[in-house]
Amino acid sequence: MKFDLSKMYEKLLSWITTNGFKLVIGLILLYIGWKIINKVIKILANIMKSRNVDPTLTSFAEAFSEVSLKVLLVITLMSYVGFDIAGLAALIASAGLAVGLALQGSLSNFAGGVIILLLRPFRVNDFIEASGYSGTVERITVFYTHLVTPDNKEILIPNGTLANGSLINYSSKDTRRVDLIFNVGYDDDIIKVKNVLWDIINKNELILKTPEAFVGISQHAASSIDFTVRVWTKQEDYWKVHFSLLEEVKLRFDEENITIPYPQMDVNLTK
Repeated sequence: MKFDLSKMYEKLLSWITTNGFKLVIGLILLYIGWKIINKVIKILANIMKSRNVDPTLTSFAEAFSEVSLKVLLVITLMSYVGFDIAGLAALIASAGLAVGLALQGSLSNFAGGVIILLLRPFRVNDFIEASGYSGTVERITVFYTHLVTPDNKEILIPNGTLANGSLINYSSKDTRRVDLIFNVGYDDDIIKVKNVLWDIINKNELILKTPEAFVGISQHAASSIDFTVRVWTKQEDYWKVHFSLLEEVKLRFDEENITIPYPQMDVNLTK
C-alpha cells in the first residue's frame, strides 16, 4: 500500500484550516486545566491532612484523582478540537485484547493499589520488608509504593508485587522482642553471668516489664556457654535497646571478669 504524501498534506492542511483556532484554544485550555488540576489536588490533600485522614488513603486518593482528572481533561479537549472520540473509542475497543495484554502489568499494579488501600497490610510511615527490600513507606500511588531506606534511598515497588507477595510489617504492633545471644567461657560462673544479665535488663528503662524478659542457657557450644536474652520494648525503641544491650553487656562482663570466648588457632612449627 502506497501513501500519497501530497493528499495527506492536503487533508492535514484542510483540518488545520478548519480546526486551527479550536486547536490553539484547546492547547491553552489544556495548559490552564493542567495547572488547575494540580492546584485542586494540593487543596484536596491539605484538606484530608487537616482532617487527620489516614495518610495511606490520602496519598492514593491524591494520585488516583490526579490521573483521572487529567485523562478526562484530555478526552474533553480532544472532542472540543474536533477529534472523533466515538471513532477513537471504537478503535480502542477493537484493540482491547492487545491493549489489555500490553497494560496487564499496570492494571495489576492498579488493582494491587486498591487491595492495599482496602486491606491495609501497611500504612504510610510503617517500616516494612518486601521483595528483598526494607524501608519506611513514604507514599502509596496508583501503581507504586515508595519506600525510603534507613540510608535515605528511595525504592519503588509495584503495588501488584506487594499485594500478591509476602511482606513483613515491623510497625503493625506496638511492641517488639529483642533476641540476643551472649557467649561466656566454660570456666565462668553461670549463676554470676545470669545475675549480671538480669541486673543489666532491670536497669534499662526502655525494656518493658511485661511481657517478662527471659535469660537462659540455650547451648553448650564447642568453646562457649551460650546465653539467650529475650526482652520486650516499644517498636520505636527496638534498635536503641538492641545496641545498648550489646554495649552494656560487654562493659559489665569486662568489669566482672567474665570471659567472652573467640576463635583461636594454635600453630605448631616443626623442623
